[in-house]
Amino acid sequence: MNTAVLAAYRPQVLSLLRFMSGLLLLQHGCLKLLDFPANHPPAVVFGNLMWFGGLIELVCGVLLAIGLFTRPAAFLASGFTAVAYFMVHWARGFYPILNGGELAVLYSFVFLYLTFAGPGPISVDAKRGAE
Repeated sequence: MNTAVLAAYRPQVLSLLRFMSGLLLLQHGCLKLLDFPANHPPAVVFGNLMWFGGLIELVCGVLLAIGLFTRPAAFLASGFTAVAYFMVHWARGFYPILNGGELAVLYSFVFLYLTFAGPGPISVDAKRGAE
């Protein structure tokens, strides 16, 4: 496989990673706060810890999906998912595969990468020259 050809698409794939990880985070916030796409009332109460988590997921998910304020949103999302891992999963055991926390760990490191890599060329940040 020609790595030069693959490397030529690196910026666009960075934008795709940012977009998809933002949408995936957004769905968690939508489920907690907006009861979408489920058909039952939201399980969170206004102002409790889960509500604030859903708000972070919703806001950071939208910002990451469109690529606006990408670095701060990714930094906040990375820290949020790391805290979520240690608050929810860590007590169930050391290994993420056994304690159900592998998604939180993966999110945390993807968002940490986006903090340093930026939004990519297909983003609002790139359009406004804030890359």
